Amino acid sequence: MKQTVIAVAVTLTCVLLVCGMGGYAQVYANNREVPIYCVDRNDNYVSISFDAAWGADKTRQIMDVCDSYGVKATFFLVGFWVDKYPEMVAEIAARGFEIGTHSATHPQMSKLTEAECRKELTDSAKKIFEITGKPVELFRPPFGDYNNTLLSVAKGLGLYTVQWSVDSLDWKGLSAKEIATRVQKANSGDIILCHNNSDHIVEALPVIFETLKLKGLQLCPIGQLIYRDNYTVDNSGKQIRNAVGATVVACPTNRL
Repeated sequence: MKQTVIAVAVTLTCVLLVCGMGGYAQVYANNREVPIYCVDRNDNYVSISFDAAWGADKTRQIMDVCDSYGVKATFFLVGFWVDKYPEMVAEIAARGFEIGTHSATHPQMSKLTEAECRKELTDSAKKIFEITGKPVELFRPPFGDYNNTLLSVAKGLGLYTVQWSVDSLDWKGLSAKEIATRVQKANSGDIILCHNNSDHIVEALPVIFETLKLKGLQLCPIGQLIYRDNYTVDNSGKQIRNAVGATVVACPTNRL
């Protein structure tokens, strides 16, 4: 089985990809704040993330595959998902995976008031903390939708707002090979977007991990990929370290 996965991965690394960059390629006005879409680093680390809003059938299988490759991913959880699957939230944390908030109710947050944005974030982060005992540090806006108000509120709450630079489009029902083909374009500092209950994500993950390994890439949670201070985010969404003294959380030593 693993030989088949490796063979597919080798094939994929030879494919010339022409894939859209999603929100990462947008051009922003100078006065518009931008979340973190990727990180300017050259040590061949990338992160893979899973948004969880509906369903949990494949979540344990995702963690099993990740564990078999020594990968720790980041899960962004919606508050109502946390309410419905508290045991799964506890298991995600207990197995060493990182958890961020994906809002409380999955609204289009650019349409909310400042107070409503704050409630979405505080309510969801509180629910996660009450189950895991770990403070939430990361936030991914539903639909990738944001504005300056939302980013300001998140920052004030001590949250790093994180988007993605590689979109698997797994939610569209793509085959495992199609998902892996999209993800294999990842390079150092990229953040990969997947979903915890998409149709073929479990079958795609071994191919993704083997392909990234062939490219010399390693995976770590987003919280270990990003810089914590002394950084800027340019208008493309790339987080850039400003000074040698910027705080960096050490990435794990295990490799794919």
